[in-house]
Amino acid sequence: MFLDPPEPRLKLVLVRPQIPPNTGNVARLCAVTGTPLHLVAPLGFALTEKKLRRAGLDYWDKVHAATHASFDELVREGGLNGDNVHLFTSRGTRGLWEARFRPGDWLILGEEQQGLPEEALERFPERWVRVPMIREPSARSLNLSTCAGVVLYEALRQCRKPGQFPG
Repeated sequence: MFLDPPEPRLKLVLVRPQIPPNTGNVARLCAVTGTPLHLVAPLGFALTEKKLRRAGLDYWDKVHAATHASFDELVREGGLNGDNVHLFTSRGTRGLWEARFRPGDWLILGEEQQGLPEEALERFPERWVRVPMIREPSARSLNLSTCAGVVLYEALRQCRKPGQFPG
């Protein structure tokens, strides 16, 4: 069953993604949930790259809302403020289950190796959110596309209207 996404919609942002298949998988995730995808440059690949398109299948033109030259440009153009931003970082002290999401919020994830850049973290220090996971050297972190899925579906769960995205 396909349902209309909530309005205003959540927005998912990848800041400086480096691995094409991860971004393609996130595009597919955004397509099936009706979530716009914003990318912040520099990207570690060209948007025409075959691996990106293969992972995102034919969804790319339906989900890619915009590419921004910098985090500052995203903030300016998107109207981001302290109330509608969630920065996902392992340095966060507030856990995903404590975060409160509203339609129109921006869910922001960093690149695969370094996470979010300091300029993004410093801009909204009170908006850091951590995805729960055990702390063990052999389990450093989740894959970017897996993390995006966990984050987006929790936000959708909180924002959905009755009958929308039925369980």
